[in-house]
Amino acid sequence: MEYNTQREQLKITDYGRHVAKMIDYCKTIADREERTAMANVIIDVMAYVNPKIKERTDYRHILWDHLMMLADYKLDVDCPYEVNREETENFHPNRIPYLDREIRYRHYGRALEDMIRAVAAMPEGEERTLLTCQIAHAMKRQYLQWNRDTVDDDLIAEQLAELSEGRLVLPEGFQFHSSQDLIDTMAAASARAAEGKKKKKKKKK
Repeated sequence: MEYNTQREQLKITDYGRHVAKMIDYCKTIADREERTAMANVIIDVMAYVNPKIKERTDYRHILWDHLMMLADYKLDVDCPYEVNREETENFHPNRIPYLDREIRYRHYGRALEDMIRAVAAMPEGEERTLLTCQIAHAMKRQYLQWNRDTVDDDLIAEQLAELSEGRLVLPEGFQFHSSQDLIDTMAAASARAAEGKKKKKKKKK
């Protein structure tokens, strides 16, 4: 079991650790266009979990600043705004209330369920289909972190439809990434994170 005290400290606590994990996953997407589409979904989720930020007229610009800060400014996407690094790093987060809404499937997490709702609310079209496919891959990745012994792609597709109230259905011919490919990607990401921590420790010395 992994405890919060053993995890890397969040730069902005307003959005929670699930959003941080979504950003880490976004970094692993090879295609820039898909990566940008996923970043836009993450922005919507960030606005959902921190609704007070919508009181600002420029809240989407602020969200993009925060997204880049949480990604250590290493997220290569088409950002609609110029990121103000100095202003972002002087940001002081507000305390956010806990959501009392029940999570239907805990192994997917609240952020992924929020993402499904955000995409399901979009009009039908190529962008929604692309994001639906990316969500399905993310669901399988989360499922593998919970249980690597029995992974049922059909079950994941059924749960995607259930969580979206039937609005998100995978296109004909869609194929999930193989379990081994996802496991290898997660292992590589963990290795990079461990190497980064080692370098930080060396710098402190």
